[in-house]
Amino acid sequence: MVEEGNIEASNKAVEEDNGPKVLYYCFWGPIYWFRMLAMETHWSFVFAVVSTYGISQGLGGALARVGTEYYMKDVQKVQPSESQVYTGITSIPWIVKPIWGLLTDVIPIRGYRRRPYFILSGLLGLVSMLVISLHGKLHLVFALMALTAGSAGVAIADVTVDACVAQNSNKNPSLAADMQSLCSLMSAIGALIGFSISGVFVHLIGPKGVFGLLTIPAALVFSVGIVLLEPHDANFAYKEVSEKFLDAGKAMWRTLKCPEVWRPCLYMYLSFALSLNINEGLFYWYTDSKEGPLFSQETIGYIFSFGAVGALLGAILYQNILKDHPFRDLLFWIQLFYGLAGMLDLILVLRINLKFGIPDSVFVVIGEAVTQMIGRLKWMPLLVLSAKLCPSGIEGTFFALLMSIDNFGLLSSSWGGGLLLHTLNVTRTKFGNLWLAILIRNIFRLSPLGVLFLIPRGDPNSSILPTEMLGGEDETVAEESNNIELVSLVNSVDGR
Repeated sequence: MVEEGNIEASNKAVEEDNGPKVLYYCFWGPIYWFRMLAMETHWSFVFAVVSTYGISQGLGGALARVGTEYYMKDVQKVQPSESQVYTGITSIPWIVKPIWGLLTDVIPIRGYRRRPYFILSGLLGLVSMLVISLHGKLHLVFALMALTAGSAGVAIADVTVDACVAQNSNKNPSLAADMQSLCSLMSAIGALIGFSISGVFVHLIGPKGVFGLLTIPAALVFSVGIVLLEPHDANFAYKEVSEKFLDAGKAMWRTLKCPEVWRPCLYMYLSFALSLNINEGLFYWYTDSKEGPLFSQETIGYIFSFGAVGALLGAILYQNILKDHPFRDLLFWIQLFYGLAGMLDLILVLRINLKFGIPDSVFVVIGEAVTQMIGRLKWMPLLVLSAKLCPSGIEGTFFALLMSIDNFGLLSSSWGGGLLLHTLNVTRTKFGNLWLAILIRNIFRLSPLGVLFLIPRGDPNSSILPTEMLGGEDETVAEESNNIELVSLVNSVDGR
């Protein structure tokens, strides 16, 4: 008994002694981590990641989403179906991301492969956001052109910083996981902060003022192109550019013809395209409908911030619990729950939640968090599957192509949702058929279950491609020396 008491006392003393150490590590640990990355790579690389992922894509992307929705509704005064289509148009630069990546890898400008593209990206963002924010009454066509140019600037910066991450991962293999964690962490924190403050800024300075604020992220990206440490290549053979483009195209076409590749690609496109996007119709109902909750700008921003938290929880849940489950089984249950989660919108629009005493704000926050969490759970295994479909030598280029297929599916989903809203006559003032649009969308969300046979049964730890397409180590090294491949775009989720 005496010995047990002494042991308990000593353990308690150790725990008390470790308390300040834990607090010390929680505060100073991230700072030391940032310093370590800056010393091992270069401070300009860390600055590029923070500026691009954290401020431009994370915080800026959140501000842009809320600002664009209010800009289309209150300034351009378009119908929900039209806004849905226009949102798809502005995402087109993300569909052609392989082109941006090939340009940064294949065509240096004045001897630099990355810095000029950061400068170009920043200029596109600066000019486009200034045009929208300063013009008194910009025509819709020119507004769409400016928004698309701004989106192109963010997409170019995204691909370019991914190339920097890949280069530094090759130079410092032991830090590869830390670099990916830095990218994901910055994007998540930026989005959470951006959505939290977006509604407040829209209320205080209006959507055009928010676009004016977005010149700050663009200016930071521009400054990355000035300070980034990058070797200068003065003897680049520009005559070989067309040959490298042709070789990359042939390699991708050979890969796409393989059944082990095109079947999952077809599923990925259908799974996104058939999940019709009618978010603009719901947004108009949230804010304009007399029968709806009439949320303020601040409340809309807070709702989206809880969605960002749900997406982060989904990524954590997949990483720690679900990552080793077979693709087909996991996607079956996720797609099923994705369709069922859409019923939360139906309950809200039919006002059933009020009958049970659940306030609209609470119910919408729960629905947004659950939907975004399931959406991220759906996205993560598809990213892993996409990485396994990439043959040796053109991994980055082909992965970018697969991400473009996914983005094209999202574009089809947005335009299909706009067509559905138009067909059911859901307008700025008429929301009588919105419940039917939600029901149809939920049914379409379940339809990809019928083509799950396109997904291989293998688990994430096994190879999918035929042995002859995997290649050997020597072949991979030889291809990498040609410098024609893109980098992995795993962190580009987003998108969007």
